[in-house]
Amino acid sequence: MNTVITSKEAILDKSRQLVTQQGWSAVNIRSVAAACGVSVGSIYNYFTSKSDLITATVESIWRDIFHFSERETRFEHFSECVDWIFDSMKKGSENYPGFFSSHSMHFLSGDKTDGQQMMAQSWQHIQMELLSVLEGDSAVRPDAFDQTFTPQKFVELIFSLIVSALLRQNYDSGSVMQLIDRVIYYTHDR
Repeated sequence: MNTVITSKEAILDKSRQLVTQQGWSAVNIRSVAAACGVSVGSIYNYFTSKSDLITATVESIWRDIFHFSERETRFEHFSECVDWIFDSMKKGSENYPGFFSSHSMHFLSGDKTDGQQMMAQSWQHIQMELLSVLEGDSAVRPDAFDQTFTPQKFVELIFSLIVSALLRQNYDSGSVMQLIDRVIYYTHDR
């Protein structure tokens, strides 16, 4: 058996494959070591526990699903970005069945701090990207926001609808898109 793995990313790649093929129960130190063709000790060189491995796998899947930095083009409109997020959630659900519901259960039952912090960082990244796209959207009505209803608060509202859709496993963006159109754009000027 090979005792040296090429990289942490190779381990996470195998972990993602195990989630896709066999579900979350298949992700543990022994099964990942076997999938990588390395000793259990090699996995421990990168991850101190099963919880660390699971947390890194979840973060890796979030990055795989919502890979803003790998997009070839920037979003011209906020609504395009939100539609892309819903499409990414749908594809993520297909590629990683049960991911959105099952990984949160892991963090509720185990080492909550690391998992919640990782999830909060992933969600903050998505919200920052949404805000950046919103602020760069030239089609947004000039009177759409004020001191009380700020772009940041609008992003938080839209993001809460995205999270709600995740929990309900409803990846239809239609209602959210209509809300966005009615609140920040002139009637379908884009």
